[in-house]
Amino acid sequence: MHEVAVCACQAFADERAEHVPVVGREVHLDAFNALGGECLTQKIRLGCLPRAIVAVEDYEQTLFHEPSILGRMERTYLKLLEEIMDRGSDREDRTGVGTRALFGLQMRFDMADGFPALTTKKLAFKAVKSELLWFLEGSTDDNRLKELNGSEKTIWTANAEADYWKPKAKFPGDLGRVYGVQWRKWQKPDGTTVDQIADVIERIKTNPSDRRLIVSAWNPGELDQMALPPCHMFFQFFVADGKLSLFMHQRSCDMFLGVPFNIASYSLLLHMVAQVTNLEPGEFIHSLGDAHIYKNHFDAVKEQLPREPLPFAKLWLNPEVKDIDSFTMDDIKLEGYESHPAIKAEMAV
Repeated sequence: MHEVAVCACQAFADERAEHVPVVGREVHLDAFNALGGECLTQKIRLGCLPRAIVAVEDYEQTLFHEPSILGRMERTYLKLLEEIMDRGSDREDRTGVGTRALFGLQMRFDMADGFPALTTKKLAFKAVKSELLWFLEGSTDDNRLKELNGSEKTIWTANAEADYWKPKAKFPGDLGRVYGVQWRKWQKPDGTTVDQIADVIERIKTNPSDRRLIVSAWNPGELDQMALPPCHMFFQFFVADGKLSLFMHQRSCDMFLGVPFNIASYSLLLHMVAQVTNLEPGEFIHSLGDAHIYKNHFDAVKEQLPREPLPFAKLWLNPEVKDIDSFTMDDIKLEGYESHPAIKAEMAV
């Protein structure tokens, strides 16, 4: 929290005001005070205020900022971590680690406020974009993901090498019929396949008001052929006012390790599909089913929660790319990303 002098002035209520000046760790905000133009001193959290429109309720006590402040979107995530720790139910799980969980939560991320690469711990963005490109290739081979990521291990390697999966794997690194093959080669009863990604992009272009702009990775007939059944099960697009939004439902949500990764991945996918359909990216809406913190992550979460969010970075996509299958690692960059240090934690398998 930082002491901020807020001087009443109607100038910054003008819709043309795009940003509030930020100097070091102090924010100076000229705002209209309907209660008589008095100079207020409030303790508020440092924030990015796209449009300085301020409403004052009980000016001696509370100052509200609209439409957003820096870190508001990240604090939504941090608040859910806190709620799960405070009032979640302790439950057993298939990994044997144990979790604390809540059910049926939601987060919203407006791309106009910046790209939601969370900052209270370092995000491995290279892994985010390599996995998404791997999905879009239709690959289910961990060896190919290692190649894209330029690493000897990936976030999928532990699943590929798990004792429960090895007897089913067709070759070392095989993960079975996971996300990529479902997105790009969903098997039909007659033996032909459906390219859900190509299909949904074409329908966004030709029938943007369609309510069937859906891609599903949850194939009940093939769950036993997957190293890990899909956690992020399906997603749906929505077009309005020249903007493309994406809603994703995730059945199983590893809130500390996985969810920050998923937020960035689907926000990236939103930007990529928006670019190839000539739309502006709107919102990413994240629906969380079983939202849990593994018990061996409790200390890591307690380390993360006191950290103050930093400004969100900007995403750069190569503007020359007009086809979803043409993106490469070099066509995707995160600009101006700053974060707190990484916090190590073991993935439950």
